[in-house]
Amino acid sequence: MGRSMDVVLSAARFAAAVGGQALRVATMTVAAARPAAKPLHPGGSVVTGVLQRLGGLGTGAAWLDEAGEDEVLVRQSRAVGLPAVAPDIFGVAVRVPLAEGRHGDLLFASTGLGRIGRFALTASRSPYRRPLTTLLPYRTPAGPVVLAAVYLDERTLELSCAILTGAWRTLGRLRLDPGSPRTAPDEPISFDPLLNTLPGLENYGWVRRLREPSYLSARRSRSTTRKREGR
Repeated sequence: MGRSMDVVLSAARFAAAVGGQALRVATMTVAAARPAAKPLHPGGSVVTGVLQRLGGLGTGAAWLDEAGEDEVLVRQSRAVGLPAVAPDIFGVAVRVPLAEGRHGDLLFASTGLGRIGRFALTASRSPYRRPLTTLLPYRTPAGPVVLAAVYLDERTLELSCAILTGAWRTLGRLRLDPGSPRTAPDEPISFDPLLNTLPGLENYGWVRRLREPSYLSARRSRSTTRKREGR
C-alpha cells in the first residue's frame, strides 16, 4: 500500500469516532422527530433486478473477481424523506442472495466520482442525475475498495469499483424490473452492510466504529416502532 493511501486511511480512521457519533446523533434526532421503523430513508420502493458481474478485477475479493449473475432485491429511497421537489440524498440498497439462505447487502448514496467527491454526500432533485458510492471502503487483499453505481437510464445502473482514490473499473450492470410480481411500494426490508457482507468484502474496524452507532440507533427505532404497532 502506497504512502498516499496510508495517509488517506489514517485520516479516515481519525475521523471515524467523531463521524460515528455525529451519525448516531443525527439518526436519533430524526427518529425522535419522526418515529418510524426507518429514521433515515423512511420511504422508498422495492423492486427485483438482475446483476451481471463481469469478474476479472483482480482484487482478491471473490464476489468482485468472479463473473456471475445475481437475482437481487433493490430499494430506492430518499435519505431524509423530503418532498419530491426538494433536493435530497438518494440511496440505492442491493440485497444479494448467498448460499445457505444468507445474503449480502450493499448500500449506495448519492455522491460524486472524483478522488474526494466519492466520499462526500451530495443532494440532488433527481435520483438519476448523481452517481452513488458506498462512501466508505471495504477491505480486500488488493487494498481498500470503494463501489459506485451510475444510472444509465431509469432501469439500468452500471456498477464499478476502485482502489480507494484510484481509477474506476466496471464491475457489471444492474437491470431493474419494476414490473416484477415481487415488486412492492416499500417492503419492510432492513438492509445492513455491517451484519450482511459479501464474500471477500470485509468491513474495516474503523468503518464499523463509524457506522455502528447510527445502525444501532436505527435498529432500536425499528424495534420500538414494532412494539408500538403490536408486532
